[in-house]
Amino acid sequence: MPTRNHFRKTYLVTGGAGFIGSHLCDRLIAAGHGVLCVDNYLTGSRDNIAHLLGNPYFEAMRHDVTFPLFVEVDGIFNLACPASPVHYQRDPVQTTKTSVHGAINMLGLAKRLNVPILQASTSEVYGDPEIHPQTEDYWGHVNPIGTRSCYDEGKRCAETLFFDYHREHNLEIKVARIFNTYGPRMHPNDGRVVSNFIMQALRGEDITLYGDGEQTRSFCYVDDLVEGLIRLMDTGPAVTGPVNLGNPGEFTMRELAHQAIMATGAGSRMIHAPLPADDPRQRQPDITIAKDALAWTPQVALIDGLKPTVAYFRDLVERGLS
Repeated sequence: MPTRNHFRKTYLVTGGAGFIGSHLCDRLIAAGHGVLCVDNYLTGSRDNIAHLLGNPYFEAMRHDVTFPLFVEVDGIFNLACPASPVHYQRDPVQTTKTSVHGAINMLGLAKRLNVPILQASTSEVYGDPEIHPQTEDYWGHVNPIGTRSCYDEGKRCAETLFFDYHREHNLEIKVARIFNTYGPRMHPNDGRVVSNFIMQALRGEDITLYGDGEQTRSFCYVDDLVEGLIRLMDTGPAVTGPVNLGNPGEFTMRELAHQAIMATGAGSRMIHAPLPADDPRQRQPDITIAKDALAWTPQVALIDGLKPTVAYFRDLVERGLS
């Protein structure tokens, strides 16, 4: 159970102008904390945090975490890294540097300040898993030289660094393994399946299913995910993780496409394309640790979370911003 006191603190959120990061900034500000949002705007957007800029407890800084940062904060959420294949494969060397050098720099800052630091890791550390659902003690099945490796192995190395800093320097760390997350502020062209399906439906296009459409994913609404991150940060030093954060409800890609068509009211058909390299067939979290350590379970069903997500994308389309 979370135990840390809830008096006002100032948190550094790297990647704070991104999809998940901006929602995390919202929640921290709403809870009465101060936030220093750091982003290089490679995939994040100023629009995601524009509504916070007038708040006296919110500050935005343009900075790349592959370079050291010298600030004074009470805790660090390290979310900086492109998270969709379209974005992280665009510059794979920079993606790896962001995960590895960024982790080193943020861990060094946390060590200097003696403050807790949370790493946003990913279900991609499990690769194309051979066990189902995935538990945190599973070491994964990852291609170390494939096109997704810059992200998968970068995040795995970041986890290694976090636990080595914990063992060597007694640094208070938290590692969250984030599964597929969706909601407003997703990038409309990030190549992820939820945004792909919704945008295709809103544009009146056919929905592209890769492979046979029977591969499965578990989709967590962003509000639920952010609640899990905050609860993990609020635990005491004994809880390090890794902790799976995701919705264990499992859907095939075909089922998701049907939900997207229903949520948009579109008349789209489903068409098929070849399955991308190293694309996992199944991905579903075991969230037993999150339930026990954080008293956390997702609350938003897919059909309910798609409504505000579709409304967000529909607004972008109507304003010609996508």
